[in-house]
Amino acid sequence: MSVTSLNTSRRLLGNSIRNISANVGKGGQYYGVFCSVRCVSTSAVMDNRVLTLDNMNPYVKKMEYAVRGPLVIRATALEKELQAGAQKPFKEVTKANIGDAHAMGQKPITFLRQVVSVCLFPQLFADSNIPEDAKARARLVLDGCKGGSLGSYSDSAGIEIIRHHVADYITRRDGGIKSSWEDIVLCAGASEGIKGLLQVMTNHTDGQRIGVMVPIPQYPLYSATLAEFDLEQVSYYLDESANWALDVEELERSIAEAKTRCSPRALVVINPGNPTGQVLSRPNIEAIIKFAQRHHLFLIADEVYQHNVYADGCAFHSFKKVMSEMGAPYANMELASYMSISKGFMGECGLRGGYAELVNVDPAVKAMFLKMISAKLCPTTLGQAVVECVVNPPVAGDPSYESFEAEKGEVLRSLAQRAKLVAETFNTVPGMSCNVVQGAMYAFPQISMPPKALEAAAAAGQKPDVFYAFQLLENTGICVVPGSGFGQRPGTHHFRTTILPQPDQLATMLQKFRVFHEEFLKKYS
Repeated sequence: MSVTSLNTSRRLLGNSIRNISANVGKGGQYYGVFCSVRCVSTSAVMDNRVLTLDNMNPYVKKMEYAVRGPLVIRATALEKELQAGAQKPFKEVTKANIGDAHAMGQKPITFLRQVVSVCLFPQLFADSNIPEDAKARARLVLDGCKGGSLGSYSDSAGIEIIRHHVADYITRRDGGIKSSWEDIVLCAGASEGIKGLLQVMTNHTDGQRIGVMVPIPQYPLYSATLAEFDLEQVSYYLDESANWALDVEELERSIAEAKTRCSPRALVVINPGNPTGQVLSRPNIEAIIKFAQRHHLFLIADEVYQHNVYADGCAFHSFKKVMSEMGAPYANMELASYMSISKGFMGECGLRGGYAELVNVDPAVKAMFLKMISAKLCPTTLGQAVVECVVNPPVAGDPSYESFEAEKGEVLRSLAQRAKLVAETFNTVPGMSCNVVQGAMYAFPQISMPPKALEAAAAAGQKPDVFYAFQLLENTGICVVPGSGFGQRPGTHHFRTTILPQPDQLATMLQKFRVFHEEFLKKYS
């Protein structure tokens, strides 16, 4: 290719990208695509690329991940425009699209950061400002590391002493029901552990696709991963009229329909719920377990929000505990349950830590799973150190105990207050309804979309809730995720927002919501 031709191609490519960016800013046709922007054909630049959009993995192209889609790209662009002095109807962008607590102003828990700091910089062992229990915890972690350094690889399943302490934590949590450290696998956040399990389930050799049952609405990790691994998504609807309860009759309907096209192998349950914020009752969990046993399904319990329970009368019950207390045959079922340092009171999203407990899994399968994750060497040791602090926190009498409990309690009390405020506010806005946020970090309100708004969305080439979300962003600076990114019953329209903005910012955000929605209804009535 000549220099002139190459420059021409580069200019064409630049123009194409600018055009796509403009469409993304308007919502365009690109909503929900994982990369957010459709790739421009590389043939315009060079004709001999080995990897092209046409020959790359088709399942990666199929993936969608709504919480980081074009709305977030546009929100980031708006932030830069504001920084450059552009005049907007708002002074700041509020990214309520993702459960990133520290990004929304939550302060780190001191004890966690002290332990990690000492692990990273052992000279701090000599610092009298660091409490002795934080130093002891750091020493325990470093003693478990090869060479006594957090910079060394750990075992693929994680540092052994931390796995022991995770098992001890689960045993305490579940009232003495024994957990084995050999069933614990540390991971770089729960997402990585969940993806690893689904990868092991992938089997295309018998001609029938494997099905995985997921709740609708669901966290897009599941739909994205199932698409990536070419697994069949078997959707079951949560009951919005019953505060997003899980109805076993709906599970039966879903699996009966799925068996006509795939082989259902696993059931995913998110408790407390994301994006819906419900907390399952014990009787509901027992019914779910009986359903899974009846249909010979592997249970995947996404329990990363187990510390985040707010509503009166609600309590977290682990699937492991309920299964065990139900006795045989339920106690013998296969289960994988997950926890994460990104949620709870910790909010340490960027440090990437979590664990999986693999219960009653075939030892030969577990060996294959461990072989598979060994190719990734090990989860981040920083995240593992935080897991250690969460499962082995200060106890009464330790120097850090009172401050740790005070900081933890304040985070959870504030989240409970914000959860209540969000639901109560949305329920006073005409044309909007919201279930009680019993737990987790999100609300999933339903919104009214007048016929003229539906027509305007169609004219813009957007789904109605996407149209609404872009209008909200451009007029208020609030970034949420349209309900279609999580799934919803046909004919209904929702969005997911976090409850994470700090109280003053949250109050401002909710007032902006009220004004915007009332004006939206007026405009399109």
